[in-house]
Amino acid sequence: MKAAVLYEIGKSLEIKDLSIDDPKEGEVLIRMEAAGVCASDHHVIHGQIPYPTPIVLGHESAGVVEKVGKNVHNVKLGDRCTMSFVSSCGSCKYCISGLGNHCTRHFQDTHRQFDGTLRLKDSDDQEIYQMHKLGGFSEKQIVPASSLLIIPEEVPMTVAALIGCCVTTGFGGIVNLDEVNSESTVAVFGCGGVGLNIIQGAKTLNSKKIIAVDIHDHKLEFAYKFGATDVINARAEDSVEKIMEITGGGVDYAFDSFGSPLIMDQVFKSLGKRGTGVLVGIAPTDTNMNLDMVDFVRNEKKIVGSYYGYGSPIDTMRKIVDLYVSGKLDIEGLIRETFSLEQINEAFEDIEKGEDGRGVIVF
Repeated sequence: MKAAVLYEIGKSLEIKDLSIDDPKEGEVLIRMEAAGVCASDHHVIHGQIPYPTPIVLGHESAGVVEKVGKNVHNVKLGDRCTMSFVSSCGSCKYCISGLGNHCTRHFQDTHRQFDGTLRLKDSDDQEIYQMHKLGGFSEKQIVPASSLLIIPEEVPMTVAALIGCCVTTGFGGIVNLDEVNSESTVAVFGCGGVGLNIIQGAKTLNSKKIIAVDIHDHKLEFAYKFGATDVINARAEDSVEKIMEITGGGVDYAFDSFGSPLIMDQVFKSLGKRGTGVLVGIAPTDTNMNLDMVDFVRNEKKIVGSYYGYGSPIDTMRKIVDLYVSGKLDIEGLIRETFSLEQINEAFEDIEKGEDGRGVIVF
C-alpha cells in the first residue's frame, strides 16, 4: 500500500510503498477513504511537536473495515467508520470515568499499538510509526477497534474524516463546558478548522455574541457562515479593546484555537469578570504564558485546558453525527479543497498560506 511518510523533521512527506501486518487482537484493518489535513500534522513536520520518525501522519480519518482481529465486537466487515485519535483502553481510571481523551495506556506509547509494537515497514525493512495509532495518510491502517465509531450512509466520508478531529475538538471544546448558554458572550481567536467549530458550537448553544478574531479578512468573512456575529482583524485593530467595546466589559468565554502565548494573553485580557479562557490549540513544546495575577484574583477569571473536545471523543462524535444528519451542523462547508495522496505536500502548503477551511485527502 502507498503512504505519505515523514522521514526527517522539516522535510516534505515522501510517498512510499509500505507493507502492513494483519490486525492482532482488538485491532482492525481499515481501507482509507478520506483524511483531513490538520495544523497539528504541520506542527509535527516542522518540529514544533516532537514525534518519533519515520512516521505516517494523519489523525483525522475515515474509512471502511476490511479485516477484523480477535475479540473485536463493536464493528464488522464493511462498516463505515470515523476514528478517535485517542484510543480508549477501557480499563484505566480515565476511561472508566468517561474521559477517554485522557486514556493512560494510549499515552504511555502514543504512536505504537497497545501491545507496544508497530504494523508498518518500508522497502528497507524499517519500521514506521503511526501517528496516534492511526496514520491516516496511507491507503490502509491498522487501528485499535476502540477508536472506531460507525458512521451512517448519509454521512459522506469527507465529513466523517473531519468529525475525527477538528469538529470534535472545536465543537466539543465549547458544548462540553459547563454553563455556556444563550446569555453567554464568546470570543474565538483563530478561524481555522477548530476555531470555526467552536463558533458553530456557540451558535448551537444560542450564545448572544460570537466574536471571531483572526489576522486574515477572508477567514473572518468565512466565519460569518458558521455563526460569528462580529469579527475583528487583529492586525488592523486592538482585539482586546474591540471586544471590550462590543461587549461592554469583556466576554464570558474566550478560546485560543491556535496555541500561542500571544493569543492566550489576549484571551485572558478580553475576559470579563468571572470569565473563562479556554486553551484548545496545541502550543509548541515548552511554551509558557504569563498572567496578570491581580487581575486573575480580583476578577475571578479562570483558565481551562481543553483536549479533544473536553470529554469522551466517541460520545462527542455521536452527538455531532446526530446534529449533522438532522441538518443542524455544517461540516461540508468546512471543506475548501480535496487532494490526492500524491498532492499531500501541496495541501500542507495551503496551511502555510492561511487558506480558509480544511483540505481533505481523498483516496
